[in-house]
Amino acid sequence: MLDNRPIGVFDSGLGGLTVVKELIKVLPNEDIIYLGDTARVPYGTRSKETVIKFSFDDANFLVNKKVKCIVVACNTASAMAGDDLKKKIKIPVFDVITPALRGAKKISKLKIGVIGTRGTIGSGAYKADYSVACPLLVPFIEEGYIDSEALKIIIRDYLKPLKNKISTLILGCTHYPIIESLIQKEIGNNVLLINPGKSVSVEVLNFLTKKKMLSNSKNHKKEFYVTDLTDRFTKVAEMFLGENIKPSLKKINLWRKNLKY
Repeated sequence: MLDNRPIGVFDSGLGGLTVVKELIKVLPNEDIIYLGDTARVPYGTRSKETVIKFSFDDANFLVNKKVKCIVVACNTASAMAGDDLKKKIKIPVFDVITPALRGAKKISKLKIGVIGTRGTIGSGAYKADYSVACPLLVPFIEEGYIDSEALKIIIRDYLKPLKNKISTLILGCTHYPIIESLIQKEIGNNVLLINPGKSVSVEVLNFLTKKKMLSNSKNHKKEFYVTDLTDRFTKVAEMFLGENIKPSLKKINLWRKNLKY
């Protein structure tokens, strides 16, 4: 049995493309539809009620695109809206927090740490032994300052409370895999980094395999939608995905649609 419907992925912005990158590696035959709510990014500064509303807008769009499952690539949306989405959306929904935390607990010999946005850390969803909010990392990454001395100093300052206290560190923001090598160098090679994008990709693979819902699509079709589109967004998207995305990047007016779930 096969299911050639695409996998749906959404994020508050474009960081979720690092999750798409991992999905492509693990599930190369799957078609993917991605939605980045770039007009309303970031979600991390919003109330839980607003994040839930935005998340359902995003999920509804993907449901109407006839996807077979949804990956909530946004850590904030996973933390604040993940449970509600799983209860009310009629197709399987995967968040990025659950598989990453499960994997960290399996392999961690000592304490588990997590870094993320204020919204993600404030939610307490990761339930780690040590949690550090790193609000400056996202703007540095999106502005392309990934090799700057200033960023290295900021990373050093953020990770100082975690040094010599943890054996596993969860990268609790989809942007962070872009600077994984800098984080690894600062925290030390004895600390294992967990990329939730990789964790959730394996979980989706296992689920689709078990349910006999894998695709044998030969098209490898990828569709990318955003709610606001600028040249800067295009550059950031290509940095995250690692390939030319401009021809397939489309703008939609998501919040004007009366979508049902």
